[in-house]
Amino acid sequence: MRSFQEIFDIAAERKGGAQALEDLLEPATSAAKLADIPNDRWLAMMAKCIFNAGFNWKVVDAKWPGFEEAFEGFDPARVAMFHDDDFARLVSDTRIVRHGGKIRAVHENAIFCNALARESGKGPKGVGTVLGGWANEDYVGLLDMLKKRGSRLGGNTGQYFLRFMDRDGFILSADVVARLIAEGVVDKAPTSKKAMGQVQQAFNTWHDQSGRGLKEISRVLAMSVG
Repeated sequence: MRSFQEIFDIAAERKGGAQALEDLLEPATSAAKLADIPNDRWLAMMAKCIFNAGFNWKVVDAKWPGFEEAFEGFDPARVAMFHDDDFARLVSDTRIVRHGGKIRAVHENAIFCNALARESGKGPKGVGTVLGGWANEDYVGLLDMLKKRGSRLGGNTGQYFLRFMDRDGFILSADVVARLIAEGVVDKAPTSKKAMGQVQQAFNTWHDQSGRGLKEISRVLAMSVG
């Protein structure tokens, strides 16, 4: 496995030099600032990423004001109380993408958000406290927790959800996976617990070498390929 500096140099050569590459990088939002984001914004982004999955993102973006209205501002306390009449209303609501399974997932994730808020003891800002404060050295553990406790938050959906909230982390895009394979970290797209552990170990090593966060490392890996 190459050092981070060696991979950085490969990416810099592709992007027009070290400074040009640096200009494309920026650190993620701090845990303290993430902890200040209200729970409804976390649920809203979960919903947006779930509806984006396998669908045209531009359509979801265009309809998003309607989503906000239909889901009552994504207040987890309210959405968690939705009942059959609410689901019947939503599956026929032309303001949103009418996908029954994904609508149900928003309700299930509202319950999940409420649970995180209770566990954190931070109430309306508890979700950001938990997700933002999770140790980067166990980022795959955070992804696994989203998959197991959340609804439809496994795989790339969970990774993009955290990235769009600007929580420090990596995205296993095709280019990042290609670099991981080139470095001998994995031999194919990682899906097993063992393979994800190997990915985490590699990112931890590159962090120790560079002092950079997971987001920056992930971006450098991607730009060393694509």
